[in-house]
Amino acid sequence: MSEPSLAIVIVSYNVREDLGRCLKSVVGRTAPYPSTIVVVDNGSSDGTLAMVRRDWPTVLALDAEGNVGFSRGNNLGIRATESDLVLLLNPDTELPEHQLQVLVRALLAEPDAAAVGPRLVDGAGRPELSFGPMVSPWGEFTQRRLLRAYEAGQDWAIAHVERVTRQAGARDWVSGACLLTRRSDLETVGLLDERYFMYTEDVDLCAAFRARNRTVRFVPSATIRHLRGRSAASVPAATETRRRQSQLAFYRKHHPAWAPLLAWWLRRRGVDVR
Repeated sequence: MSEPSLAIVIVSYNVREDLGRCLKSVVGRTAPYPSTIVVVDNGSSDGTLAMVRRDWPTVLALDAEGNVGFSRGNNLGIRATESDLVLLLNPDTELPEHQLQVLVRALLAEPDAAAVGPRLVDGAGRPELSFGPMVSPWGEFTQRRLLRAYEAGQDWAIAHVERVTRQAGARDWVSGACLLTRRSDLETVGLLDERYFMYTEDVDLCAAFRARNRTVRFVPSATIRHLRGRSAASVPAATETRRRQSQLAFYRKHHPAWAPLLAWWLRRRGVDVR
């Protein structure tokens, strides 16, 4: 049997240098899977498109003609490709050799899985908590508490994150920074929900998979480097507003009883929730 084909979709915004390193880690390193790599540029002003077209001629470079957000940008890339599998990949990631193949094999080995995500580590090798419980008031509270303790260097949190990021299995969601899925599952759920400009779109996508009795799995045997937050850092004034708007959109869709309270709280904090 022939190997499944793969599309790698990277949405970029003013992270030319990071994107160059990301492409170096994937271009020509996807065998035995026939692959198409597409960069969707969200109106970058740093010469991203020119760099891709000059330095990476085998990569399909698409101009989104403005900053259309993460969900819509990914959908543009997905629709521009034809493949059995789709890898959503952030431009601030790097894939060590053979890790992509480990991830693909893990998905193919689980017929009931719609998506898999790898273990993400930062530049120093520290694991990222790249999965979690379904977003909800309690889920957000517990996840935030753990992350704050982890970033503060508290021993119990470090030990917990080290332990759980070594354990494979089903999860409510895995991070969209590196998420491998089947095109058939993507098309069944209608691709990514474009109500989310940035943040929670990966949680929503995984929830849509699970609502159709498909599983989402964390695969720590594949490890990917993630220098997180570079695209967001390029627009710091807008980041919090965009995040909160996506959070409210998520609650309106999945937890409508909580949405008015969240909207009230955000307005009190001066966030434009619309």
